[in-house]
Amino acid sequence: MSISATMYRDGSDRLLTPEEEEQKRIIYEQMNPRRRKYVDRIGYDKWDPFQKPNDPMELRMDISKRTTQQLVREFLQNHKGQYSNDYGRGALETAVGIINRDEKVRGVFDFCVWYYNLLIDEGYTDYES
Repeated sequence: MSISATMYRDGSDRLLTPEEEEQKRIIYEQMNPRRRKYVDRIGYDKWDPFQKPNDPMELRMDISKRTTQQLVREFLQNHKGQYSNDYGRGALETAVGIINRDEKVRGVFDFCVWYYNLLIDEGYTDYES
C-alpha cells in the first residue's frame, strides 16, 4: 500500500509547475543519502517538497470565543480572596468539560444555576460561597 505524502497535509495531490519540478529535482540531488532513501520509499513522484505546513491544532473555545485557559484565568482573577489548589483544579476541570461539551459537567452547571436561582427566590440573596 502506497500513501502519498500530501495525504498528511490537506489530502489533495497537486500538480507542480515546470519551475517547481526543476527545483524538486535540484533539491533531491542535493539531499543526503538517508533523506533520499525516505523519498525513494514513498516514491519520488508522490514526494512534494513544497507542502503546505500542517494546520495548527484546533483551539477549542466556548461560545464567547475564550479558551479553557482564558476562562479559568479570568474566573480566578475575578474571585475575591484566596482559593485553594482544589478550588482552582475544580474550576479548570469545569472549564474543560464545558469547552468539550461533557454531559456530566453540563449537569453540574445546570444544577448550580438552578440552585443559585432557588437561593435567590427563597431570599438568600447574601449567599456567599
